[in-house]
Amino acid sequence: MKFEDILSEINGFGTFQKTLLLNNFIGRFGLVCHFILNIFINVIPSHHCDINALDADGVFGNLTSEQRLTVSIPQHEDGTFDSCLMFSEPQFDLLKNSSSPTEPPVVPCQNGWIYDNSTFTSSLATQWDLVCEKARMNKAVVTIFFLGVMFGAAMFGSLSATFGRKKMLLVSYISAMCFALASVFSSSFTMFAVLRFFTGLSITGIVIISTILNVEWVDIEHRKLVSVIDSMSWTFAIMCFCLISYWIREWRWLTVAVTLPISISIISWWWIPESARWLIANGNVEEAHYYLRKCAIMNRREEFISSIKPEVLSSIVGTDGENRKYSYLDLVRTPKMRRLALKTGLTWFCVATVAYGIGFSIGSLGLDLHLTQFVYGVIEIPSKLSVYYLLDRIGRRTTVVGALLLAGFSLVINTFIPKDQTVVRTVIAVLGRGCSGASFMTTILYSSELYPTVLRQNGMGYNSFLGRLGVSVSPLILLLDDVWGHLSQVILCVVALFASLVAYQLPETQNRCLPETIEDIEGTKKKLSDISE
Repeated sequence: MKFEDILSEINGFGTFQKTLLLNNFIGRFGLVCHFILNIFINVIPSHHCDINALDADGVFGNLTSEQRLTVSIPQHEDGTFDSCLMFSEPQFDLLKNSSSPTEPPVVPCQNGWIYDNSTFTSSLATQWDLVCEKARMNKAVVTIFFLGVMFGAAMFGSLSATFGRKKMLLVSYISAMCFALASVFSSSFTMFAVLRFFTGLSITGIVIISTILNVEWVDIEHRKLVSVIDSMSWTFAIMCFCLISYWIREWRWLTVAVTLPISISIISWWWIPESARWLIANGNVEEAHYYLRKCAIMNRREEFISSIKPEVLSSIVGTDGENRKYSYLDLVRTPKMRRLALKTGLTWFCVATVAYGIGFSIGSLGLDLHLTQFVYGVIEIPSKLSVYYLLDRIGRRTTVVGALLLAGFSLVINTFIPKDQTVVRTVIAVLGRGCSGASFMTTILYSSELYPTVLRQNGMGYNSFLGRLGVSVSPLILLLDDVWGHLSQVILCVVALFASLVAYQLPETQNRCLPETIEDIEGTKKKLSDISE
């Protein structure tokens, strides 16, 4: 008897699983919102030098606001005022002639900046004057946050494999909420950057642990449905965040608003079960039996579980009572496990690079920031629904490979379309974004099914680490457009094609039992086809 047989008998998608899925759906809201929060709190509004010092003696008299700017700040050829420079003294002759025979002396802003607060009441840029020569510090916050996410993925992957999924999920909830709320009270940019790093470090545990819990508690038939629902939580959170940010335009209160929902997850954590697979694999058969019995009672199938004794469970996954602790080193100790880790790691890195690279490069659709992000969320719905249909029709591997190829083709097509045809380019880019999102969603499910129970959390932590590394690399690739306008698109296309080639070499997992031990991967117990050489 396999673990999947027990799940089938006690209903592998009953009230118990649906309650778990709902709890984890709610728990991801704060995670997704903090990912998008970086875009909104790092906005640099229109700004110019504070020129009040030039009017110390009232020399401006009855000049209008436009005239005061004209005599105080140099203008570009398109008529816009410079954001970082000002005249050392008022240039009243510019009121008569738009140009001067001699270039007036200019200096950097001496007394701070005046910001356009029509869109956002405040942001990090307005809070700590992260503009002009400090603009890079503003952009660095995103990198710092995702560095935290990257290291957090590895940390929680290891900790949850050692101490259990449920305990580490609570640690992730509480620490993420504490660090996020503490960042609101930051008195300096350095303090805020440090707290954002630890927010990213803490909050990433939510996604990698909840994903594994969902997969390990549902039967084979409903894995793809759970994957789609998991992915839809991101879409739902993106659209909700856009509505929240539309009404809350101050960065501190916006941070509080998207963080407080985590408190609901902390309360609902008490109803989240530990993974029975993990408990059995670690020799805790009594506790595993307790949760299986709880599942059977909630699903009204208690008659069957009463006939299963705790000592029988250890033989189901073939642990023989062994209580061994696994680490990241076990990903590379055996040959087939090593090849699996290499191929899934490369796939995650490339998929994340392409998905976020396309997302960062789409540009404006002619809408404001809130509506643009809302549209991006809506666009993901049809692509994810199509994945639900394709997973059973053509399998996980073909879905990932096909989505990556389509994303790569969209990038190639856009390199041949003139940049003045913005509507056509945007439509193709949006289609590419949908394909890349579909590949990312499928890759998450695919990877969780490839790794054995004893290493599943470590494997997902390792993959998530490389995925976040890809997220960090994608903005750097976009900078290459300064060398050649289409260079970043070409590189992202090559990355997508390479990822499809790597993913094609992975074994199919459709309608297969989840592997439980390393021996299942190496061939002692064959539950998946061999990892191709």
